[in-house]
Amino acid sequence: MAETFRERVVRERIGRVLALDPSAPAVEFERHWHTWGELAASADAVAPLVRPGERVALLLRNRPPQLGLLLGLLRAGACVVAVNPGRGVERVRADLGSLTVTTVAGGQADLAAFAPRVRWFGSDALGSVEVTGDRPAPDDGELRPEVAVEMLTSGTTGPPKRVPLTYETFRRVLAGAKHYERSPDAGLRLRRGVVVVNAPLVHLGGLFRILQCVNDGRSFCLLERFRVEEWADAVRRHRPSTVSLVPAALRMVLDADLDPTDLSGVRSVISGTAPLSPEDADAFQARFGVPVLTSYAATEFGGGVAGWNLADHERYWAAKRGSVGRAHAGCALRVVDPDTGAPRGPDEPGLLEVRAAQLGADSGWTRTTDLARIDADGFLWILGRADQAIIRGGFKILPDEVRVALERDPRVRGAAVVGRPDARLGAVPVAAVEPRPGVTVTAEALLAAAAGVLARYELPVQLRVVEALPRTPSGKVDLAAVRELFTQQP
Repeated sequence: MAETFRERVVRERIGRVLALDPSAPAVEFERHWHTWGELAASADAVAPLVRPGERVALLLRNRPPQLGLLLGLLRAGACVVAVNPGRGVERVRADLGSLTVTTVAGGQADLAAFAPRVRWFGSDALGSVEVTGDRPAPDDGELRPEVAVEMLTSGTTGPPKRVPLTYETFRRVLAGAKHYERSPDAGLRLRRGVVVVNAPLVHLGGLFRILQCVNDGRSFCLLERFRVEEWADAVRRHRPSTVSLVPAALRMVLDADLDPTDLSGVRSVISGTAPLSPEDADAFQARFGVPVLTSYAATEFGGGVAGWNLADHERYWAAKRGSVGRAHAGCALRVVDPDTGAPRGPDEPGLLEVRAAQLGADSGWTRTTDLARIDADGFLWILGRADQAIIRGGFKILPDEVRVALERDPRVRGAAVVGRPDARLGAVPVAAVEPRPGVTVTAEALLAAAAGVLARYELPVQLRVVEALPRTPSGKVDLAAVRELFTQQP
């Protein structure tokens, strides 16, 4: 398939931004600045090595060399197949072995540990790419010139899946993001200010933030992973007006000994990827004076389709706390009957369907597995996952409702609820709870408190207090790992 003009827009924009001022600072990593010219050098090293549409597996870490490889591959019009090197040796090797790619890129140590013996692009420093192995034959391997990234889903409920995200989708997402900026100018220039990027590049949130920064010509501070002390240091030094925190990270900031002045430059916090309790959002604003704007997104949509903005938060939050906001510009939301597909009215629960602007005008409605309701003002509430419902002796239990009840307890930092097969009842709920730092609490005490707000059939039959809930790299609770907690011997 031939590459279209629109598919060239994103990659050509990357190249033009990298060339604006090679000596200007582009990305800070571990308090050391790298220039736009250094990023361009990596792109220049990669570009002659790949054809537009060539699938290249990239072992992505939040480090400058991998960032350089990513931008180089995208500038060359390749199809980047995102691979998470943090999933364990056996799983990463199996993942790479199943991809049928002819080239794998990444750090030298990751290539040696995980990659099959195909062509390697190894990079441990910006501007330096070492090629090992022969160039594939012209007819060797599938070409996907329209696809920018085969992106991993979060893997919350099972193994991560890959979703093909096109160059055109990213063009639309980046253009749509301008709608929410105070200065929506899209002119080709370097901009002031520094963005703090703490989300993993191997997931959509981190990838989007990087592409947004490069598209805008804005410098950014790249954190290898989220640690409160490093994040707070970056926020104090760079004073970004907006920061992004997944719910787990937001709770860590709340529990840390930070002074409100540490966030004095922040006007808003964007929070997504997982449910955030309104109590935590309110506690964050009360402590730091910064509103938390929750959002709703999915890899399948190429990004966000709903969320709060500051104007809505100021006007509606008190009455609609717990909502994930309203549809983004150009997107549409509706709730339908799970059986008939008939649209439901305001505040009637059902399955959420989305028409995402970034997927194009002809994309139609996409049915999700999320149970939801939409009120008369267009605000969306996510009630849980239809595919995670627990049927206990004929009674339907939504794990998210039980989780919310457990997290209302001030002793609890986070909770997860899953179903466990039961020979008599079909399935029963079980729960894992992570207490707040310094808190010692028993399972019996937590269940006694939850009994005041849950029906008897909703109460978990077993609750385990754990030091930390297992999480995916994107910060979501890993529900498959939670289930394993209840198959292990105590």
